[in-house]
Amino acid sequence: MRILFNSRDIKYKKPFGCIKSEEKCTLRVDIPKYCGTISIRLCIFDENGFEMLVPFDKISEEGDYEIYVTDFSLYKAGLYFYYFRVETQESNFSLYRQGENTNIEEGELWQLTCYDASYEGKNDFAGKVMYQIFPDRFAVLGKCNSDEKLQPFWVHNSLSDTPVFLPDENGKILNNDFFGGNLNGITEKLPYIKKLGAGVIYLNPIFMAYSNHRYDTADYKKIDPMLGTEEDFKNLCEKAHELDIKIILDGVFSHTGSNSRYFDKDGVFGGGAVSDENSPYRDWYMFESYPDKYTSWWGIDTLPCVNELCPSYMDYIIKDDDSVIAHWLRAGADGFRLDVVDEIPDEFVAEVKKKMNEVKPEAILIGEVWEDASNKISYSVRRKYLLGNELDSVMNYPFRNAIIGFVLGNISGCDFKDRVMTIAENYPKPVLNCLMNMLSTHDTVRILTLLGDDGSLTEKAQKAEFHLQGERLKRAIELEKLAAFLQFTLPGMPCVYYGDEIGMEGYEDPLNRRFFEWDKEDAGLKEFYGKLAGIKNSTPALKTGDISFVQADDDSIVFERSCEEETVYVRLCLNDKDLTEKNCIFSFESKYGSGKIFKKT
Repeated sequence: MRILFNSRDIKYKKPFGCIKSEEKCTLRVDIPKYCGTISIRLCIFDENGFEMLVPFDKISEEGDYEIYVTDFSLYKAGLYFYYFRVETQESNFSLYRQGENTNIEEGELWQLTCYDASYEGKNDFAGKVMYQIFPDRFAVLGKCNSDEKLQPFWVHNSLSDTPVFLPDENGKILNNDFFGGNLNGITEKLPYIKKLGAGVIYLNPIFMAYSNHRYDTADYKKIDPMLGTEEDFKNLCEKAHELDIKIILDGVFSHTGSNSRYFDKDGVFGGGAVSDENSPYRDWYMFESYPDKYTSWWGIDTLPCVNELCPSYMDYIIKDDDSVIAHWLRAGADGFRLDVVDEIPDEFVAEVKKKMNEVKPEAILIGEVWEDASNKISYSVRRKYLLGNELDSVMNYPFRNAIIGFVLGNISGCDFKDRVMTIAENYPKPVLNCLMNMLSTHDTVRILTLLGDDGSLTEKAQKAEFHLQGERLKRAIELEKLAAFLQFTLPGMPCVYYGDEIGMEGYEDPLNRRFFEWDKEDAGLKEFYGKLAGIKNSTPALKTGDISFVQADDDSIVFERSCEEETVYVRLCLNDKDLTEKNCIFSFESKYGSGKIFKKT
């Protein structure tokens, strides 16, 4: 007989998952009578020297078990770990975690995230559908404004061209080929995005920059001329808000471009850290040997890193009345996604959050994190992202990896359940409701290509010309539907990367950044996404409901989403099982899998 404790079962731990500071948490441990237990204690600690021992009380007996219960609370937000210490008539031992069970003397610690009780999250974003746009590659309205564009650059003659992916004659990939997508084009397509069911648009960088991806910022307070003007941005936000669509900007604050008014390596602007040794921006950068040797992002010399905690940099980006953060929030933005947030100090992120709360309290702050953000260690520092004073949400790669792994048959339903419930347990509920759940991004292979890939292509030139056909294409589309079904029914905000809804393809960057194929829509796939968005938007349980699994085996899962208003069940099978259910509100079937959403009777 095993000692019974399961942190994911409210019978043994209440509340489920994270707790708020000073919130009561109740634990129960069932110990077989034959153990001859004298006492059991909770041993909880953090990594900053805090330790607490909490005794259990024996409250009853049930069959062959003695029932022990204790209550405790934590006064300070933080990341905590715990195990149990048991004293019996014969021995003393520690009790650790082994999966969802317990194990004596060997195993893992349980994790407990405690977040600030004052943090309520961003309810206006909870469960909304997102749409990610790479601005140069979505839509064009009017001519490109190239008068002030940083040189050299060129514009493709055809929107169907493949983005340049090969190095030039000097072996460099310049990323200076453009297609002319602009803000007015996005504004014109807002009805399309609204019809798809999206309530949030996330834009890759729009500030003045040299490259087409614009992660090499040249001026944080100016819209890239190729995209339009600040008035165009304000108009986009105004028209989007009329349709109840929010606009999220990309904040790239760990580095700038070398060809920027701040660094000015090419001497284009004057007054930069390199072009002027007395520049007010010089302290922003870390020179090992001025002006030629400096710290850059991943060693890329066109992306000089900044010292984010430099007072003048923090003033410019965050603290000034017309700081970058304040400026664009007042212009209409509804939040920021922080690029490579794990390379930005917690102190900087906390100040961004503080300023956003001052200027626009309802704005959301999302971080780019590829792992479990609750226990992330970056540069030997345990990060404080989800404790209530920094991020409201993160890019949810753990869910993405679990979804793809399951629909491809690389992980079982049990593995899928564990990965999902680990995040549900470790993330505060307000954060869980707002997670950015994506299948593709500008940094990944497009989902259709990934699901149809057989691994035979190794050269980028081959990948650039490749398109799925025949049965491989049909299979990939059906698998994408399975993946999207899970993406839209799990907790968080499903984020559709522009073009995934019409079956666009593309391997790694920049092949995943082709121009939107407006004349090649896969109407069936787009309709499927639209239906999923409609269900997500109209079903409270799918927007903010708790999650628990009813079933998980090799090729099928059933989970429950429950809130005060309703309870729904989500069932997905990777085979042709009969899924007939009463009160079904959505269903689809294919030879690769079937799914249903049905309400509790």
